[in-house]
Amino acid sequence: MIGLSIETSCDETSVAIIENGRKVLSNIVSTQIDIHKEFGGVVPEIASRKHLTNISYVVNEAIKEAKISFDDLDYIGVTYGPGLIGALLVGVSYAKSLAYSLNIPIVPTHHIEGHIAANYLTYNELKPPFLALVVSGGHSHLIHVKDYSKFEIIGKTRDDAVGEAFDKVARVLGLPYPGGPEVSKLAINGKRTYTLPKTKFDNLDFSFSGIKTAVINIAHKEGESLRKADMATSFEQTVCEELIFNTLRAVNMLKIDKVVLAGGVSANRVLREMLEKAAKENGFKAYMPDLKYCTDNAAMIGSAAHYNYVSGKYYEIKDKMDLNAIANIKIGD
Repeated sequence: MIGLSIETSCDETSVAIIENGRKVLSNIVSTQIDIHKEFGGVVPEIASRKHLTNISYVVNEAIKEAKISFDDLDYIGVTYGPGLIGALLVGVSYAKSLAYSLNIPIVPTHHIEGHIAANYLTYNELKPPFLALVVSGGHSHLIHVKDYSKFEIIGKTRDDAVGEAFDKVARVLGLPYPGGPEVSKLAINGKRTYTLPKTKFDNLDFSFSGIKTAVINIAHKEGESLRKADMATSFEQTVCEELIFNTLRAVNMLKIDKVVLAGGVSANRVLREMLEKAAKENGFKAYMPDLKYCTDNAAMIGSAAHYNYVSGKYYEIKDKMDLNAIANIKIGD
């Protein structure tokens, strides 16, 4: 079974061809990072226009690299939310048109389902149920993955997502966009000399606005004397400890033996090392996606779309021409 998947939720135009949910035949990503870098972040209108410019070319490149024809496709998968509404609309509209022209089903797929499914592309043996720690620029979730298409959010951020906090701290430290990787690079040469606040709730929720504000306040107070590398190290380690702390609480609550890391921040070296250490000390198995599948890409969407398709979560396109993009939608809705 072969599907073509489209991902345009933010600033990457990506198209992939996936066979049986696990085998990547092609995964083409056209990134806009260099375009948005001069603005210090993603400009939604520019992102949408670049998707319009790129998508036909990227689709054809994915077909070419996979060495198949459009007639070999069984369905079209597409990210329909959450994300930037204009960017999402480009992908959804193109997917609908392509599915209509080929007379094959369309599989609307949640962006976070895709990030979780990135692990299926890395570990052929991985199967639900498991706990997923999803960390990105827009999300910080603990999700109980009960089956391939059944999800329950058991913890989430109450304010900033962890990736958003990384980007804001990077700006305070005078680092370029995208900020997360730059903070991590700087932290390699630093020491944990700053004490930063941690927030704990009775449930499994996170909060990162307090630590972000603490960094800003210290930076304003110390000015030029701020030890930037030390601050980067202190921030990164404190944030990662908070993520692991709640993950361990969730493992004990669910009595589960598999934990999956997902989302753009899953590429963070410190977080990966802490999760691996926690797994060894607490008797569970940790799964972390290949680095090439951590950031936004269509291969992960293709894997998730496959499992939605086989579970019956798809539409015959002539019956669902009103399929629309949704900027904010909770996983499982």
